[in-house]
Amino acid sequence: MKPQEDAYQAVIREMKEETGLENFHVEKLMAEDFWETVDGAIHNRYFYQISVSNVPDEWDHQPTGGGDEAGLTFHFFWISSEHEVQLIKGHGDYLNRIFT
Repeated sequence: MKPQEDAYQAVIREMKEETGLENFHVEKLMAEDFWETVDGAIHNRYFYQISVSNVPDEWDHQPTGGGDEAGLTFHFFWISSEHEVQLIKGHGDYLNRIFT
């Protein structure tokens, strides 16, 4: 989150910057936790349920937020179960709350 943002504003900004999506609605906060990275840094994470409309099955997007992601291209696609793909540590921690 940026200094002037609350978590809700940050999720809207991050969705646009990281995915390129514009047609979405933030439904609710699903979980909040503290997560330790491999270098020992502690991050306060927020997980929101978001609904989208008019979105392709797959798309590529170059993040616009800068930082470590500058110059990268992300490839997005939808999954239908929490075990369909293997995500890096911490990225699928709350998928079980979506796929019940």
